[in-house]
Amino acid sequence: MTQPTARLPLLAALAIATALAACSKQEDDRTAGQRLDGAIAEAKQTAEETRRDAQQAMNTAENSAARAADKTAQATGDVAITAKVNAALVADDKLKATQINVDTKEGHVTLTGQAPDAQSRERATTLASAVDGVKHVNNQLVVAPKNG
Repeated sequence: MTQPTARLPLLAALAIATALAACSKQEDDRTAGQRLDGAIAEAKQTAEETRRDAQQAMNTAENSAARAADKTAQATGDVAITAKVNAALVADDKLKATQINVDTKEGHVTLTGQAPDAQSRERATTLASAVDGVKHVNNQLVVAPKNG
C-alpha cells in the first residue's frame, strides 16, 4: 500500500499546475513570481489538508480494527468460558449425566435444561461461577420430576 506521505509531492505538483493554469486564464496584475508564490502556498495548503485527511483515515481504520479485535477476543473468551463450564459440569458426579445447555455472552453464563435435584441445580451455579471470566450466572435449570 502506498504511504499517504509518498503522494504529497505529486499532489503538490498537481496543485501548482492547476493554480498556474487558473492564473493564466484570469486577468491578473501579479508578476509570474507572485503567481508562482501563490500557487506554492495553495499547494502547501492542499498538501497539509491531504495529510490531515490521510491521518484521519488511518486513525479511523485503526479504531475499526481495534473494535473488531476486541469483539473477536470477547467471542473467543466466551467460547472458552462455555467450554470450561461444560467441563466442570461433566466432572460433577450428579451433573455429568444431565443435559445442561451453557450459553455465554460477554462473560454472562446462562444455564438451561434439567437438574436431577435442587442441590444439583445450585451446584451447577457454584461450578459455573467458579470458572475464570464468568461475571454472572443465570441459572434457568428446572429440577427433574421424580419418577415413581
